[in-house]
Amino acid sequence: MKICIIKLGAKGDVVRTLPLLVGIKEKFPNSEINWITQPSSKEILETSPYINKILIIPVNNLGKQNFDILYNFDIDEEATKLATEIKAEKKYGFYSESNEGNSNYVACFNLSAEYYLNTLFDDETKKNNTKSYQEMMFELAEIPYKKRFHPIYLTEQDKKHADDFLIKNKIKNNLNNQINKKIIGIHVGSADRWPSKKWHLDNLKEFIIKAKNKDYEILLFIGPDEKNYYNNLLKELDQEKVKIYSVSPSSDKEFFSLINICNKVISGDSFALHVALALKKPTIGLFFCTPPNEIEDYGLLKKIVSPFLYDFFPEKMDVYDENLTKSISAERVLEELEKLNSY
Repeated sequence: MKICIIKLGAKGDVVRTLPLLVGIKEKFPNSEINWITQPSSKEILETSPYINKILIIPVNNLGKQNFDILYNFDIDEEATKLATEIKAEKKYGFYSESNEGNSNYVACFNLSAEYYLNTLFDDETKKNNTKSYQEMMFELAEIPYKKRFHPIYLTEQDKKHADDFLIKNKIKNNLNNQINKKIIGIHVGSADRWPSKKWHLDNLKEFIIKAKNKDYEILLFIGPDEKNYYNNLLKELDQEKVKIYSVSPSSDKEFFSLINICNKVISGDSFALHVALALKKPTIGLFFCTPPNEIEDYGLLKKIVSPFLYDFFPEKMDVYDENLTKSISAERVLEELEKLNSY
């Protein structure tokens, strides 16, 4: 049984599509799974023991291959065109269809894929949806959901990188191998596409100071395009002699390794949130303008939802509003953080 998966989208979506591999392998235990993706997701997929081949686009001679089953979990044009062209006996998910005007639109190979498509194009369906992304993808693939979980597996090299970081920064005692304090990982940035997904820096600063007063160590994860955004915050903390560790991992595997040393994680609705859950980290998720119901909690996630969320979701998700980004207090996050079980 030769299976092809297409998932080219955002890295967070790639992480939360991984549980499909568990379901596919249960249904087709002797299958060979090929996954087509973007170069940016290669490191994520390399952590999975279920994938036989990772195919990075553009893929040569793909049209000459024959598959028994194709699953396309993406609706973007590149993915739907691939799904249309690839030869497979049975196809699930989305493909490109042309209308009389010769422009392309997204269509579904199977009826079970239509619900997810409706959540993307119909605001009322999206607003009223109570299914998680994973549940909708399993429904699309016509595989029973059962909240299957796929972890991110770390190599010994990944773990060593994190251990070296702890020792270098004297968070861990090299003599007795003990970590001195509990570590909170914070990632509250977001792409410019959703400016109100970012927790306001005033609230973040207040939280950091309160958490430091409770003897937590703080790892603040800063993306490659976010350094200017956090500049003033880091200067202010330094001036007030509040010591935190700002980290900008150079690869996804480094990012995974550093998230893994955190006892707890605070994140917006982002790649970091999905990584933290895949690493089984007790996590606080902050939701300002994106749908909390679509995030599977796996018994690890406490969702804190802005009281203004449904004033913006889904019609004004791309609008920046300062009151919205300030609507979840530092005190509330700290209170919920201390209730989370730590592993």
